[in-house]
Amino acid sequence: MKQETIVQQTAVDTPRFVLRPLRTSDAGLLNMYASDRRVAEQTTSIPHPLPPGAAEALVAKAQREDRREHVWAMDATEQGGSELMGVISLQQMDRNQSEISYWVAPTMWNTGLASEAVKALVGANPLMSDTIFASVFQDNPGSARVLTNAKFSYLGDAEAFSVARNAKVPTWTYLRKLS
Repeated sequence: MKQETIVQQTAVDTPRFVLRPLRTSDAGLLNMYASDRRVAEQTTSIPHPLPPGAAEALVAKAQREDRREHVWAMDATEQGGSELMGVISLQQMDRNQSEISYWVAPTMWNTGLASEAVKALVGANPLMSDTIFASVFQDNPGSARVLTNAKFSYLGDAEAFSVARNAKVPTWTYLRKLS
């Protein structure tokens, strides 16, 4: 039996759930939610359809000691909820900066989970970043509200390639200075 890798990564408590490192048992729910076209099309990196083994590969990548992206599961099991309701991550960048990204399971949309997760992770600042960036597709104003509610400032327009859409998509870019 293979031992599961447990990474050294700060867990962050919120009133409704805990942000905790991904674990092998998350692969099934990750696969189910990331396979949803609505989720994939709001990210730059999730393909649609999701290829076999993609969720397991994400977990394995998140558990690597030399990772540049730190990934947390939104887990409400301690409060009687779901083991995985969404994912939030911080990608390490140069000059003590990071980029935050997140997605929430469609069944949990419009419940404030993303806002709660972003505020909690920014407040904990586990990578000790001076600045955190984020970008969202312009056809997802709800995700933009998550950022403005977490005191991110609008920086400008850009575009990013969406693997699921196989196209460049207009984005809004935001930043939050922490120092």
